[in-house]
Amino acid sequence: MDDREHTTDEAREAPVRSAQEVADDVVARVLARAGTALQDGATAHTTFDGDQLDLEERTSLRRVAGLSTELEDVTEVEYRQLRLERVVLVGLWGAGTVEEAEISLRELAALAETAGSQVLDGLLQRRRTPDPGTFLGSGKAAELAGLVAAVGADTVVVDGELAPSQRRALEDVVKVKVVDRTALILDIFAQHAKSREGKAQVELAQLEYLLPRLRGWGESMSRQAGGQVGGAGAGMGSRGPGETKIELDRRRIRTRMAKLRREIAAMEPARQTKRASRRRNAIPSVAIAGYTNAGKSSLLNRLTHAGVLVENALFATLDPTVRRAEAADGRVYTLADTVGFVRHLPHQLVEAFRSTLEEVADADLILHVVDAAHPDPEGQIAAVRHVFADIPGAMDVPEIIVLNKADLAAPEAVARLRSREVHSIVVSAHTGEGIDELSALIADQLPRPGVQVEVVVPYTRGDLVSRVHEHGEIDLEEHTEAGTRLRARVDAGLAAELEEASGAA
Repeated sequence: MDDREHTTDEAREAPVRSAQEVADDVVARVLARAGTALQDGATAHTTFDGDQLDLEERTSLRRVAGLSTELEDVTEVEYRQLRLERVVLVGLWGAGTVEEAEISLRELAALAETAGSQVLDGLLQRRRTPDPGTFLGSGKAAELAGLVAAVGADTVVVDGELAPSQRRALEDVVKVKVVDRTALILDIFAQHAKSREGKAQVELAQLEYLLPRLRGWGESMSRQAGGQVGGAGAGMGSRGPGETKIELDRRRIRTRMAKLRREIAAMEPARQTKRASRRRNAIPSVAIAGYTNAGKSSLLNRLTHAGVLVENALFATLDPTVRRAEAADGRVYTLADTVGFVRHLPHQLVEAFRSTLEEVADADLILHVVDAAHPDPEGQIAAVRHVFADIPGAMDVPEIIVLNKADLAAPEAVARLRSREVHSIVVSAHTGEGIDELSALIADQLPRPGVQVEVVVPYTRGDLVSRVHEHGEIDLEEHTEAGTRLRARVDAGLAAELEEASGAA
């Protein structure tokens, strides 16, 4: 009986020990790859990427000790200044597989490094649901506190979104700053935003995140601004408890948020005017979308020689870039590079960047760029489509899955993706493999001009012939004594101008 009881106890302990060993192996593999998110600061560029003049500026702004691009505190409230320098990662291995847990923790390490921090260690707990008090269980939180003290970390980064109470409780245990995944992504956006609209969008998202997380020192937030006993305007109706300090701060933040929303709304007409101009001139539009660091900017440079910033880092591109491109059949279209997506993209960012993301919904075609060399490209595709679902009209736009980084991807992974995504093409923006085929596919998928014309355009209106070459499809072109004879398909507006010019001749 004793032997059986002893055997049963061992069998009962074995799964727990096994899960812990698996979790430790995951952390070890993630730490072994730490430091590769930025390839030690080097990124392979091609001649299509241009001079990369912005790269030196971006590198010079890389986070250093004592420097924070976080929002300055709008009041006397203690604010979470993110000086991410030496961090410990924390993740939960829940209902999913251990591979999914490893991919998520590896992405968290890349996010932390992109923000400018050094990953010292990590901890992964096998737990079905987060603890409502400290996210981790009490025992694991105590183990984390020991780990933080042992490695000398100043920040704990949690792979998930913490409730304000969870963050406070975990900070009380580990005695250092605790930052969740959402705050980390917001901090990266704050570093990389350059345009006026981008900065306003990021600040709005940060304030939305901050509002329910205000925290003061001790009892300072309970101090009240009561009414005065004497003086002009004092007296009946002005006395009483007044606003507490934290209530006043919340009101100031809401006022600032309202102002930012008005500023962003005021910038929208300029974007709409540009879109209307493109539609009026019947210029098709193509949007490049996809997971962060999938190679969207490299693809834009390869197709247009735009020379936009290319960096092997997460969220290198925040401000949308629109460039002129030419399809394989000679037609001109616009190509827009958009902000990258990520798993569990903070909803504050989706809301704040809605005007920018509308570039995707207004496009005639979406090039959904996928990193075919990533361990979980299917998960990236699902995450991007989840964001598409939050953008009205985006799911109705025709989509081409562009399997990028073919020079690095395993052939079996590419074959698996092509079998799952019927409308897909394999390319390498770095080597140029498949780019010609992609250009031909874009030409095939762009909307066709709807009006058939057969006209003789006088030689004095060569501008109209040029526009037909750019925006139409020419079946016949010959030069006669009266002018250029054209048989082509064009849009209705250009057709009317051609008929008018032909009649005047």
